[in-house]
Amino acid sequence: MILAEKIMVLRKKKGWSQEDLAGKLDVSRQSVSKWESGASVPDIDKILVLSHLFGVSTDYLLKDEMDTEELPRMEEECGETNARVVSMEEAERFMGLAAKLSLPMAAGTALCVLSPICLILLAGMQEYGKIAISADMAGGVGMTLLLVLVAIGAGILVYISMQMEPYSYMEREKLTLQYGVKGLAVKKREGFSKTYNMSITVGTVLCILGIVPLMVAAAFSAPDIVYIYCVSLLFVMVAVGVFLFVKAGTIKGSYDKLLQEGDYTVEKKEVNRRTSFFPGVYWCLVTAIFVGIGMYNNSWKFAAIIWPVAALLFVVFLGIIKAVAGSGRGK
Repeated sequence: MILAEKIMVLRKKKGWSQEDLAGKLDVSRQSVSKWESGASVPDIDKILVLSHLFGVSTDYLLKDEMDTEELPRMEEECGETNARVVSMEEAERFMGLAAKLSLPMAAGTALCVLSPICLILLAGMQEYGKIAISADMAGGVGMTLLLVLVAIGAGILVYISMQMEPYSYMEREKLTLQYGVKGLAVKKREGFSKTYNMSITVGTVLCILGIVPLMVAAAFSAPDIVYIYCVSLLFVMVAVGVFLFVKAGTIKGSYDKLLQEGDYTVEKKEVNRRTSFFPGVYWCLVTAIFVGIGMYNNSWKFAAIIWPVAALLFVVFLGIIKAVAGSGRGK
């Protein structure tokens, strides 16, 4: 059989339409049609991808004298055939986009963390006579600014999510990397490792040190207004730490997704898919509790303690949910 016939036979054996195969190869359906009719021949990089997709060797595709009787043995040698193939061009586009969007993603997340500060400061300063406005005005302006910051941050994150949507399959599907992609991803990750380690270290230190001003204020029996300032400083330091976490994590995550390592192994992809609902639900609930407590007794200083506690509990709850989802999948 010639190459055109082999492509058609192997495609039908997989149960794929020409459009299905075109999507996996990132080409048009007309290109696949031309290959199968013999009007044109795939480029060498597409031959390599076809060999991965069909689970056959390139020799089988290119040599006319090799017939279908040798196909079963070749499929066994090639291993996984149902994985999504990622080309060098697609991998480079993905890593470049992740690096480009890491800054606005980190900024959007940090804005959401910073959003309660205006409300806390205005309510506290009004209560202790530092500004001459009514309690209702302080609460109204503070809540308005909180919602504006959250809206801006959420809008940024939604926009980024839409930009990354074409590559969302990397978090769900098994991947087969075209020749050279793995080496490129490993090299980029190694080059970024120093920056990543420094970002995580500095971010962690800032989050821990953020509580120090509150401890010092308590030790010296500082006035209540000082606690307001200390809580606000805590939010700023946590926001900077989160900014560093998200920016570095987004870039490193792009490499891990391609290499299917870290949080993106084949097994963890299924667990992450099952638990993807939790962060959104959790933080919406925390925000609702924060606003409810603050408005109920007008004690935003007390309500602000919810955030560091919620951050610690989030890690615990997420770990438990993932463990349950993983054990359920194992059964």
